[in-house]
Amino acid sequence: MQEEIDALHMQGTWTLVPNPGNKNIVGSKWIYKIKRNSDGSIARHKARLVAQGFSQEQGLDFSETFSLVVCHTTVRLILSLAAMNKWQLRQLDVKNTFLHGELEEELFMKHP
Repeated sequence: MQEEIDALHMQGTWTLVPNPGNKNIVGSKWIYKIKRNSDGSIARHKARLVAQGFSQEQGLDFSETFSLVVCHTTVRLILSLAAMNKWQLRQLDVKNTFLHGELEEELFMKHP
């Protein structure tokens, strides 16, 4: 959890402000996952802070929370190109990719 919080602070993901009172506050929660090696042993424990989008209100802040994900079509295209060109592929785990996106709207989220 500390690694996740440190990354959020380092990227300047948020600014702590007092509750504005007239805005919907989106909740947050921690998601925990165990990453395993190919032999089944534990590689590391991961924690990720996520917004609870279900607390949003239609017409007020419904479109403000999003998650950047890769499109399956893009993955298939890259794999096809690699196979056709006999490229070598390696897996890359990018931490905190969502931190590099820019929101145009104000979003108020409850601090963990």
